[in-house]
Amino acid sequence: MQPKNFEAIYTDDSLLVLNKPAGLLSVPGRGADKQDCLSARVQQAYPEALIVHRLDMATSGLMVMARSIAVQRSMNQLFESRSVHKRYAAVVHGCMNPVINDQPSPVQGFDSWRLIDLPIAVDWPRRPLRVIDTALGKPSQTRWRVVLFDPSTNTTRLDLEPITGRSHQLRVHMQALGHSILGDQLYASSAVAEKSARLLLHAARLAFTHPLTGEKMHFESYPPF
Repeated sequence: MQPKNFEAIYTDDSLLVLNKPAGLLSVPGRGADKQDCLSARVQQAYPEALIVHRLDMATSGLMVMARSIAVQRSMNQLFESRSVHKRYAAVVHGCMNPVINDQPSPVQGFDSWRLIDLPIAVDWPRRPLRVIDTALGKPSQTRWRVVLFDPSTNTTRLDLEPITGRSHQLRVHMQALGHSILGDQLYASSAVAEKSARLLLHAARLAFTHPLTGEKMHFESYPPF
């Protein structure tokens, strides 16, 4: 019987698709107090389960684990070749109102994607933080679109699609645009960080081709905020 300390939304002989809560590590960290994590919980029920990718501790949502080394290798190749479609839901500070042909576009229901193309590098003096660095940073691209602007809270709900997969990419790109994610204790100002008890970033969709069956797989997890 599956333990109740993790949520699996899909299982087969090759893969596990999981819904990670915010505040839980994806893999063990350093120190005895950082051993509780999603991978360790899953391995109590599926000892063969292997990590394919990670989410930040503060981020919730969909994660995949493989049930064999061969499948892990295949899934890693899918991620590296950008063959896995990922979409996140986020709530950011301020009004992100796209502009087309120098004219403001309507925010609510706006359905046009925009691209952030800003290189990201490790901020060595402040590791593990990242920073935009046009000289030394690695190419980093994120697509975004407005879902809804809430004038009462001066916040914008967004869909975010990372094209590349840099650490903290979505958080750094939002900060660079001047619209940090609410609850972001690493990159937001204290005022924005304090607007939410958790980081309002959720891995809401995953789509990929099953590495063994060739079936098109699509998973969704509704954001809990």
